[in-house]
Amino acid sequence: MQTRTAATPEPATSGVTRSGFPQFVSAGDILTDLVRTDGAHWIAHPGGAGWNVARAVARLGLPTAFAGSIGTDCFSDELWRASEAAGLDLRFLQRVDRAPLLAIVHETHPPAYFFIGDASADLAFDPESLPEGWIGAARWAHFGGISLARAPLSSTLATLAADLRAQGVRISFDPNYRNLMEHGYRPMLETMTALAHLIKVSDEDLRCLFGTDEDTALEQLRAMNRDATVLVTRGAGPATLITPGETIAAMPPRIEVVDTVGAGDASIGGLLFSLMQRPQQPWRDHLAFALAAGAAACRHAGAHSPTLDEVVALLP
Repeated sequence: MQTRTAATPEPATSGVTRSGFPQFVSAGDILTDLVRTDGAHWIAHPGGAGWNVARAVARLGLPTAFAGSIGTDCFSDELWRASEAAGLDLRFLQRVDRAPLLAIVHETHPPAYFFIGDASADLAFDPESLPEGWIGAARWAHFGGISLARAPLSSTLATLAADLRAQGVRISFDPNYRNLMEHGYRPMLETMTALAHLIKVSDEDLRCLFGTDEDTALEQLRAMNRDATVLVTRGAGPATLITPGETIAAMPPRIEVVDTVGAGDASIGGLLFSLMQRPQQPWRDHLAFALAAGAAACRHAGAHSPTLDEVVALLP
């Protein structure tokens, strides 16, 4: 029998408000990863950073929605089934008669990839078609990933984020750097950073987005929004949480790593879950929960979304 302390979250029971809508919505990229295993053999995995964050929060026990658009093809059918299996609110997932967005991962060590998705289904996402009244129930909304580097979806999501913030919804942002952001991404980075209450970046994100050393990049990021809380993860190294009032450093739990895919999505999902489920706890406890969630994801192959029990087992 597990003994729970004051810093350990109880199972979520209040994620759906009286209106019937979830308190957390992630909007952004949902796609299929086609990964070459050997030679001419490929395997398809449902994915996308925004979708993974939604799945992570839902798996921890808080009713959640992913807001986006998929096609009507075989890949999109699997994305729909995976979303349903994850317990996501399917009223927020739109289907349109367009081709799917695919990430072609032709090398895994080191990763080498490209995207196929000109005029694909994800670009057709329409916030006006979401269920009426959902904004009144939302407490947090998450944005990030390649969706913010793909026009016209990028401007659609930035407008949605601004509207939500204006209506009192808290905004989290994880750029989650990919090669689509090499050119022309800076204005969107500045826009979303300015809108965000919470920003998550890895050390690699900082170096790639700003083209400089980590310390200089972090200062440039913080200069865009001094009021935002920033989580910086560094793999197995120490993570830093910078709030307007304090800076906290902590090491992630020591584990045997099976796969790091999806660890960043699990960590921001864990942090958001902790903030929503136990807002009275100090920032150090929220950071510990985020790092435990990321570490728990690394114990499994693929983009694993850990359960609450898996995360609690790794808490200090």
